[in-house]
Amino acid sequence: MFDNRETFAVNHHTMTSTETAIVTRELSEYLQSPDDLLKLAALRKKLVKEKASIDAKLKNGVKEQLVATRQALRKLISTRSNVQAIREEMAGIHSSIEDSVTDAKTFEQISRVSLVHRNFAQTEEMVQNLSELYDKLDAVSAMLHADSQDILGKAPNLLRIHFDLTQMEAFRNQITHQAKTASADSRNTLSRYFEPLNTLLKDFDEYLWKLAKNVLPLVRAGNGSVVVRLIKIAEVEGRADEKAIAIRLVKKAARLDAATKFNSMLAQARKIKHYRSTIIDKIRESINETFEAAYERDKLNPTAMLENIGWMWQDIIRIKKDVVPLFPEDYNILSLYIKHYHKTLDSILRRIVDGAPEAAFLLALHAWLKEYRESMEELDIDPEMLQPPLLDGRQQSLIDDYLKLIVSKLAEWTGNAVATDMKHFSVREDPPETDGDGLYGLEGPVLMFQIMNQQIDVAIETGQTAVLAQVVAECNKVMRNHQVQWMKHIDAEFKKLADKPDEAPGGLVEYTIAVANDQIRSADFAEGLLARLEPMVKGKYKTMVSEQLNEAIDGYLDVGKKCTQTLIDLIFNDLKPVMKQLFTPSWYDGIMAQIVETFKDYMSDYQSYLNSSLFDLLLEDLLDAFLIGYLNALAKASKLKMPMAADRIREDIADAFAVFEAYKPAKELEDRFEVMEMILSLLTASKSLVFLSYWPFAKKHGPNLQFVESLMKARDDLDRSAVSDVMESVKRKVKEENLGDPAEPTIMKKITIQSTFSSLLGR
Repeated sequence: MFDNRETFAVNHHTMTSTETAIVTRELSEYLQSPDDLLKLAALRKKLVKEKASIDAKLKNGVKEQLVATRQALRKLISTRSNVQAIREEMAGIHSSIEDSVTDAKTFEQISRVSLVHRNFAQTEEMVQNLSELYDKLDAVSAMLHADSQDILGKAPNLLRIHFDLTQMEAFRNQITHQAKTASADSRNTLSRYFEPLNTLLKDFDEYLWKLAKNVLPLVRAGNGSVVVRLIKIAEVEGRADEKAIAIRLVKKAARLDAATKFNSMLAQARKIKHYRSTIIDKIRESINETFEAAYERDKLNPTAMLENIGWMWQDIIRIKKDVVPLFPEDYNILSLYIKHYHKTLDSILRRIVDGAPEAAFLLALHAWLKEYRESMEELDIDPEMLQPPLLDGRQQSLIDDYLKLIVSKLAEWTGNAVATDMKHFSVREDPPETDGDGLYGLEGPVLMFQIMNQQIDVAIETGQTAVLAQVVAECNKVMRNHQVQWMKHIDAEFKKLADKPDEAPGGLVEYTIAVANDQIRSADFAEGLLARLEPMVKGKYKTMVSEQLNEAIDGYLDVGKKCTQTLIDLIFNDLKPVMKQLFTPSWYDGIMAQIVETFKDYMSDYQSYLNSSLFDLLLEDLLDAFLIGYLNALAKASKLKMPMAADRIREDIADAFAVFEAYKPAKELEDRFEVMEMILSLLTASKSLVFLSYWPFAKKHGPNLQFVESLMKARDDLDRSAVSDVMESVKRKVKEENLGDPAEPTIMKKITIQSTFSSLLGR
């Protein structure tokens, strides 16, 4: 009947607004396009099947609940019947007593005689016990002292001590109860008399608790029988506790006048001891103390605690093999130990994690948690005993915490190293140090890569390529950030020198060389790191690691390029007044010697202290910078005295060629200086032959009509009409040949031609 009602209720359930929303959302996931309507039949069949499965589960669940409810009701009714029967029996006993008093006229005299006789016997026994009490206490105290000297010993007197103390305690309880009606002085005297017994009882309890806290050491020492006797005592005391509790319940259930007749029950009243629960608590305390000791031992190195925790596995093996058989089954002693080991370990780990440990520990813990689960499985430990999981199963959060820590620590540690280098770069009190090859360098890169390699080694030890790839990505962020900082810092220091040379400290050239060398050194470190890591990772992680480190390498080369450009800028910053005199009247007297000597001075230092690869790159850029500067000055020239100007240009080219020839092959320089020869040919050609000189120049470098026109206008041997004729023929030829810029831009692309208006403003 109940099943039918339940089925009816389920089938006629009306959906609430929340359930309607859920159903609508589910349907929207299934029906996302018109084509999905064709799948309605299959979808309906699937949903009907799922509904039938759910209905069956609900029906079984309802049946199980009904069966459980019926059983509970039966037990409740049976209990109620038992309670009523006890009450009826107690009432019958009371009635029988009253009837016997009424029926037997001599009952009162018999009762009094019997009571007097019993009192005489009890008094005699009491006096004897009182006279023997201290002797017994001395004997028991001696046995307790002997056993407690070695807490891991055989404890041969344990049961005898407990038996004697139990007898004396019962005697004390009886005397104390009978003395309730005595005077206060008598009760105080009695209390003082039993004080040694009370003290001995406390000492015995403390001894038992020490034994309970040393269950495992006792078993290891081969004294498992002590544990058995300890549990035996707990069981005896437990039954006494149950008896005392039952007496109290009877006293509450029976009428007061009937209860007063059960003097023996009142005399046996005792304090509930809860030995079993206390022993269990002491076992838990011992587990807490063991883990706490392990934590304190390796407090400064929590990773060592994980490495040295083999004792825990040995304990568990010992517990399963030797401790479990010593306890009654209802103690569930294995579950007790495992659950509390698990709980205490979780507490210790949480304390360490919350204490901001080193990054290496987080990775070690992540790997160890996996080993912990596997080891428990190998030991055949029920997973239910290990709930909730250690750290609530948040293993991935350890990786997240590790990466956050890596980011902050890498930024902090490497930032300190870079900040120190930048401070030295700005102050420049002492020259930078030189390495084994005599090249300038700073300490920061070595320290930074040592730090990064340490963190990468820790990530490698986890055996997780995903973690390794993420650590490499974080290292790349740190490197890229420092590269940007150096570029800004170099610009700022050069600007200080250019704007206020008198206030800027010396040594910028030396420190810029040092930073440039550091970039090559860092790029080499990064390449070595990439070569070491690539064989360790595969698939997408290999690509990720390669991309991250190659990006860092490119960044170092960019900073190195920035440094060489700054070194060139430093040269031309010194030459700024001289470069402004090019193609002015003073130029005809010869100023190239000053430029050449400046080049030689700087180039000598650069060659001595700069990395050879960077020096070669600097030479290329310096040559370009000189040619561009010279040609820009030529393009801006307002008047050239011919042929004196051509002769001076020819001499300038020869002087510059000689400087660079000391460092580069002549053939290579000839190719670079060819543009100067072509331009010189344009300047020296007659009006009718200019076109012949222009055509080779235009084919290689493009039309450059503005530049050519500025040269022709600057020549004092050509009047305006001649210049117009030359330019018309040039433009016509360019148009006829459809001549454009070359596919690869040449140096002429970098030449800036001022408009007439701009030129006038410049004057």
